[in-house]
Amino acid sequence: MDGKVQRINGVSAETPIPLITPYKLGKLQLSHRVVLAPLTRQRSWNNVPQPHAILHYSQRTSKGGLLIAEATGVSDTAQGYPHTPGIWTKEQVEAWKPIVDAVHAKGGIFFCQIWHVGRVSNTDFQPNGQAPISCTDKPLTPQIRGNGIGVDQFSPPRRLTTDEIPQVVKDFRLAARNAIEAGFDGVEIHGAHGYLLDQFMKDQVNDRTDKYGGSLENRCRFALEVVEAVVDEIGADKVGIKLSPYDAFGEAEDSNPKALGLYMAESLNKYGLLYCHMVEPRMETLGEKSECAHSLLPMRKAFNGTFLVTGGYDREDGNNVVAENRADLVVYGRWFLANPDLPKRFALNAPLNKYNRETFYTPDPIVGYNDYPFLEDTE
Repeated sequence: MDGKVQRINGVSAETPIPLITPYKLGKLQLSHRVVLAPLTRQRSWNNVPQPHAILHYSQRTSKGGLLIAEATGVSDTAQGYPHTPGIWTKEQVEAWKPIVDAVHAKGGIFFCQIWHVGRVSNTDFQPNGQAPISCTDKPLTPQIRGNGIGVDQFSPPRRLTTDEIPQVVKDFRLAARNAIEAGFDGVEIHGAHGYLLDQFMKDQVNDRTDKYGGSLENRCRFALEVVEAVVDEIGADKVGIKLSPYDAFGEAEDSNPKALGLYMAESLNKYGLLYCHMVEPRMETLGEKSECAHSLLPMRKAFNGTFLVTGGYDREDGNNVVAENRADLVVYGRWFLANPDLPKRFALNAPLNKYNRETFYTPDPIVGYNDYPFLEDTE
């Protein structure tokens, strides 16, 4: 690092602070490397983003900072949780526009994460009470909810036929087009955490015998068809993808996660993708950081674009991974949730607000959402 004084939100900080150094993300100029993670907050009534999200995202915006919006459904079959946003209707696109405008007004860069939950759903969330769709008809066992309150029940899924898969690819394509219409700078395809694309990729879930099952190439075919369609629709310079080869969320596990991660990293190069966002192997269990012998470094070396990492990072970890060139950008979830001015706090090495896990997924439009204090309010 070059020892210049960096400025973030008007505050100067002596370098080297690797996280607080500029980075060129394709055509986009970032002022620092601290990225807001896509965080499901369940505050979009009837799958429509609400005005309280304007404040939520603008609070977490810094000039030249990258934000990734919460996972956003690509169709009416994509939902699996209450009050998560979508981007398949005109109403949803219009509702996103003032949120995106607020981020841009503060100089932020905003990507929309587009997802389909697949079998992580039940008939209550599906049109006409139909079964959720997946690569398989194997059901998911009930799971304790992310906030620890209650249990999520999942309906047995319906295995997509080979002929139906192109329609789901088309849903992702149209969602990407809608995201650009809403003003987003790009999209992140959600291929992680046991949701639909991940279900196809992982051999412990995918039990198909057609061209979308069996070999590694076949299991990754659907995800890469989605990538190709989205790139074709909005351009490779506006497309990223999130992958979690090592985790087992949603009972989606693979017998050879390193091979899966490497195959995807190398395959993505053909499409010139802007970035690949990968989850650290140590996050094998939801929300828990554990000791782990595995590394994302082989995927980092194999992928030609910008490499983002996430998974239990603090300030020191983030600075180290950037300084050692193991990643270009570091994605923060819980700490960014609780500290809307996280890049500034990292620049100053200021203390952090603690997060309250109990309010992560409550529907309150203020509590646990827009009421975490800024640094100047705590001094």
